[in-house]
Amino acid sequence: MKYFKVFEIAYLVIAVVSAYEVYQEWNVDRTRAYMFLFFLVFSLFMFFFRRFYRRKFQNRDKQN
Repeated sequence: MKYFKVFEIAYLVIAVVSAYEVYQEWNVDRTRAYMFLFFLVFSLFMFFFRRFYRRKFQNRDKQN
């Protein structure tokens, strides 16, 4: 079950790196910045999605 948490952290790392790239590329290459902005939003969505389901499964396992 710990590897689920590792993937959550990986999504956060991807989000931070993408945010940095958006900041760096915004005035240089707007198209590339939009691509990293998509990665940022997607990785944040996946982080919260994975966390929700991990907690849901943990609560279900505790009840049994």
